[in-house]
Amino acid sequence: MEDLGGKVAVVTGAASGIGLALARSLGREGMAVSLADIESGPLQEAAERLRSDGVAVLATRTDVADLADIEALAAATLERFGVVHVVCNNAGVGPPGGVADMSIEDYRWIIDVNLWGVIYGVKTFLPGLLDQDEGHIVNTASVSALLTQPGLSAYNVSKFGVLALSESLYYELEMLGSSVGVSVVCPAWVRTRIHTSERNRPGSAPPPSGPITDRVRRVAEGLTGSSHRSPDDVADGVVEAIRAGTFYVVTHPGILRFVERRHEDIQQLRNPSVDQGF
Repeated sequence: MEDLGGKVAVVTGAASGIGLALARSLGREGMAVSLADIESGPLQEAAERLRSDGVAVLATRTDVADLADIEALAAATLERFGVVHVVCNNAGVGPPGGVADMSIEDYRWIIDVNLWGVIYGVKTFLPGLLDQDEGHIVNTASVSALLTQPGLSAYNVSKFGVLALSESLYYELEMLGSSVGVSVVCPAWVRTRIHTSERNRPGSAPPPSGPITDRVRRVAEGLTGSSHRSPDDVADGVVEAIRAGTFYVVTHPGILRFVERRHEDIQQLRNPSVDQGF
């Protein structure tokens, strides 16, 4: 999709971080943007900022872990704009949690948001994109889709799933001869608030804690805060990928040597040996 002007994008997790940056970047391209987020206040603030920049905006409070909410988002977007061209399944949560420290409820929450939210988004919007034979799906995964990291077990599981879904979709679109594109975004540490996503954690039980979880939480907070990559950097790369039809969007090329090490471990049937830095 080389020409984005006058087209319509849907962005989940759009009230902050990479989602808000995606909405800004797509809006600068002349797209109307349908914003979705679970946090109503920040969502409305994001919508107002975009409107002040001249972007046509719809804001819909959406829990991506609820299929009915995603279907309502699609219906509202079509009612307002009549069509959808780009779908950014971006909403995600990423609190630390070691395998021994995490509750089943926390596993469900993270996988429901990060993986089922993407599945719901793809299943809801894909038929319309196929019918018009035009559009692009962007699924936000993570470096954790390419490398397993300790203390992020549920997050790793969810992001590996997003990558698997996206690769499957890519092959199937090729088999259909479709003009619809798909990209998977695999950021490493970016200056966002994802390490504070427990603010949206359901239930009243205390968050996970333990030697692994606490150690990884401290490191993650430091790496996020000191990252040289901003959400705008990621969003600009996504816009380029939509235009060029690029599948893998790797925002931190330096991680590829660790990905190569992981693949070598598999090829040589060697125990995992990637340096984790924790």
